[in-house]
Amino acid sequence: MRGQKVWGVVWGTYLVCYVFRLLEYFVWRTDQTWVGEAVVHKLLGIAILFFAAALMKYTPEQIGFAKENAFRNLGKGLAFGCAVFAVAYGAEILIMSAQGAYRSLDWYVSAYAIDQNIGNRTEALFFLICIIGNVINVVMEEGVFRGFFQKVLEQKYSFVVSAIIASCFFGVWHMIGPIRNFLDGTMSRNGMIANAVMLVVTSALVGFKFAMLTHITKSHYMAMGDHFVNNTIVNLLHVVSNSGADEMMVVRVSVAQSLSFVCVLVCFIVLNRKKKK
Repeated sequence: MRGQKVWGVVWGTYLVCYVFRLLEYFVWRTDQTWVGEAVVHKLLGIAILFFAAALMKYTPEQIGFAKENAFRNLGKGLAFGCAVFAVAYGAEILIMSAQGAYRSLDWYVSAYAIDQNIGNRTEALFFLICIIGNVINVVMEEGVFRGFFQKVLEQKYSFVVSAIIASCFFGVWHMIGPIRNFLDGTMSRNGMIANAVMLVVTSALVGFKFAMLTHITKSHYMAMGDHFVNNTIVNLLHVVSNSGADEMMVVRVSVAQSLSFVCVLVCFIVLNRKKKK
């Protein structure tokens, strides 16, 4: 495939998905309703993904949805995500206990808001919505960024270069929240810039980690399991202190993501060296 066509396909698909993301965040605002999740553009994104893949004559298996070892890899991803977050929650609890501020762990549904969680719902319906919403999210994002984009970009570039490009797109995908907060008057300009940069950089690094997991396992399912835990656990399991809940969530997420990135990177390097030998 010629380079011009590669970029046309990637940019065209990305912009269509991004238009629906903008509509949901700025017009429909589904995540600010009782639903609590921005799922409409993700459902549309899944439809766009498979429509674009069909136009390119890619099968689901070719864009990462391989059936072989699907449940095994999904289980590995869930276990891996739970393991790194267990370490992260433990670190957070130790720090808070040393400060005399730790009270307990609590289990309820909240909405993610960059530096804190908002909301407190304990009804079964909201747990179900949270789980379904995050399943839709990981299918769309892994399918588009680590599946379709990776497949198209590898027609011109190596795996690593393709993964870096797709991860940059994934990073920019996550800067909508701070921009909306600024336009709504709930965040300062400097706060918007700082949070947007943080989200773009961290999301790009996390995206590259998912790309390595997909490359290692030859399917999306381990990355999807890890991605699901990454998105869901902070909305369900909360650290309560004397003055509130989730006050050190940034530390928790940073520990979990740093640890998981290093683990996956080491595995990726080791396996690549073995293949070369």
